Amino acid sequence: MRRFGVAVGGALLVLVLSGCGSEAGPTPKRGGEPGPDALPTKLDALTADQCYASPRTQLPKGCEKYVTEVGNVPGAARKRADDRDPRLVAEADKLDTAVKAFRSAGCTIVPDPGGPCTQALADIAGALSDLKKQVDAQPTSG
Repeated sequence: MRRFGVAVGGALLVLVLSGCGSEAGPTPKRGGEPGPDALPTKLDALTADQCYASPRTQLPKGCEKYVTEVGNVPGAARKRADDRDPRLVAEADKLDTAVKAFRSAGCTIVPDPGGPCTQALADIAGALSDLKKQVDAQPTSG
């Protein structure tokens, strides 16, 4: 009789636990896109990068991740400008042009400094600096 009770108890435990395993629970929500007030923090991080600080001595292919991150800045700057700051939009356009020049020259595979890729990195650094000055001059909207 004791074996029967243990078997029934074990069967009930298996049923209860298997029912719990089929319920996944709520689906996690994706994190939202950072708001425009995150831009100053991103700019601080990007301007601490060696590809920004000394673009003329960097290996262009070593700056691929940096340029990818910088490539997200013009859109965030335009969103922050919200049609009220044409100077910020103009700086975003300059930065976008510099990033496109780096990409169109195939700089992600160029192993040595010099030439159009180094110039593109210098242009990115200059445009990023100008955009950062414009953003730093604005109060946050949050």
